Amino acid sequence: MLARIECRVYRLLRLQVSDAFPWDYNDVQSMGLTSGTKLGPYEIVSPLGAGGMGEVYRARDTRLDRTVAIKILPTHLSDNPEAKQRFEREAKAVSKLNHPHICTLHDIGHQDGEDFLVMELVEGETLEQRLRKGPLPADQTIRYASELADALSKAHKLGITHRDLKPANVMLTKLGAKLMDFGLAKESGAAPLAAALTEMTADQAKLTVEGTIVGTFQYMAPEQLEGKEADARTDIFALGEVLYEMATGKPAFSGKSRASLIAAILTAEPQPISQLQPLTPLALERVVKKCLAKDPDDRWQSASDLACELNWIIEGGGRTAGTGHLADREKTREALAWLVSGVLAVVLIVGAIWWRNSKSPEQTMYFYAPLALSARDIALAPNGHTLAVVTNQESARRNVIFIYELGTPGARMLAETEGASYPFWSPDGQSLAFFADAKLKKLEVSGGPVQTVCDAPAGRGGTWNKDGVIVFEPISGTGGGLYRVQASGGTPARINIPDANRGEYNLRWPMFLPDGKHYLYMAANFSGLKGVDAIFVGSLDSQEKRFIVQATANAAYAAPGYLLLP
Repeated sequence: MLARIECRVYRLLRLQVSDAFPWDYNDVQSMGLTSGTKLGPYEIVSPLGAGGMGEVYRARDTRLDRTVAIKILPTHLSDNPEAKQRFEREAKAVSKLNHPHICTLHDIGHQDGEDFLVMELVEGETLEQRLRKGPLPADQTIRYASELADALSKAHKLGITHRDLKPANVMLTKLGAKLMDFGLAKESGAAPLAAALTEMTADQAKLTVEGTIVGTFQYMAPEQLEGKEADARTDIFALGEVLYEMATGKPAFSGKSRASLIAAILTAEPQPISQLQPLTPLALERVVKKCLAKDPDDRWQSASDLACELNWIIEGGGRTAGTGHLADREKTREALAWLVSGVLAVVLIVGAIWWRNSKSPEQTMYFYAPLALSARDIALAPNGHTLAVVTNQESARRNVIFIYELGTPGARMLAETEGASYPFWSPDGQSLAFFADAKLKKLEVSGGPVQTVCDAPAGRGGTWNKDGVIVFEPISGTGGGLYRVQASGGTPARINIPDANRGEYNLRWPMFLPDGKHYLYMAANFSGLKGVDAIFVGSLDSQEKRFIVQATANAAYAAPGYLLLP
């Protein structure tokens, strides 16, 4: 792993002096230096890795008795006087970067025709490797972002720009993030768009199954591709791309060809983070969006300002859903409760006005019926103004579903919905599912017969995603869990089981988040212990369970990242 990290420096050097070409590692057994070989005061211990761009060794500094990484530079640098002179000049500058989150360059040397670098040996994994497992938790993303921004600030104050910030050049260690390959042999000149299109290579190891190109060019700023001078704000754009990928697990910009990738960087806006990870703090999304402004003048103007903003978030200034202490969540919940109360008050006022002007007692009854019921028997359609309301029909003496349009004085009853409870809408708002007669049923709201989806002896809440998957609780009681079933019908499969270690009695009130994969749910406990009932986030694709907040009732999601709690 370390061999791969260190050798990437040579690839970057190669890009500055000749055409780019794919990196290919050789067997470490074929590396030239053996254990015990001396390069000045440095004694080779073992090989770490080798490739077309150089060799990397673990070595011991005999003067200071410390372990270092030795990089043997490729011949083309040693044989090119201009490249060698520039390299030595910039290496001296980088050696001044004494910062806990920057990989330190200790020394440069020359012996027996070999030029070499002496670097800090960093243990850990690259951010690129970590991202293969998926996005990072929000708190880790913000912490690493703060460390990287602080590292950039230190370098920029010394007049050094990284120009190749990307996940492969960030090492995650026990002590935090560490920026690698900082400024070595980077020209401050332009990287014209024509040259980018010519030099850009589709390294097969860096392609997704769809053929999306990733790599160095994926993290370039628009001004780099347009042939303009790179400065500190160029690094800030790249850092924004890295933060976006940490938060979402996906690159900010992608394309299936060289041209489409570059066009995306120059003109496209990445998908909002909150759509991919709904619980991402809004303050972090704001930070990333400003980093990714196309015009450098619209970005953070210094890494120092960016670091201060991230530290403010860490200290609690930007907490929203998914972050912060319980007290902050309680304050948010209280504020949202007042918001809900205010909305209901407006509805009551409007209802009173309609009641005065209404000539039909029936219409008045239908309007007030939903307000008299518990919230679990009201379902708001995706359009935001159609309500499915479970109420009692006197003639049948059973609950039935009425459809009510906000702003109208009347409501209409849906046929064949006797005994209904806990309705929920399809994503397109055309159909409605509900529980009745120990079954999960559905019907088209515009008209049509009721269809049975599956058995549900005592259903307690459900949710329906755009892929036609319904998650619901079919059994209200001990041992009940959440099940999934296709809306078209079939045999339900359990996907979430109550945690006996927490004393959970059952799981209920699922609600899909915008990505259609994660869902909110309430874990209920009837032991009488306070603080046990809670809202969690589950996933269709895994057994992932993430605690969100303590709650004694169901929660609803509201864009762009809020939870509504009674």
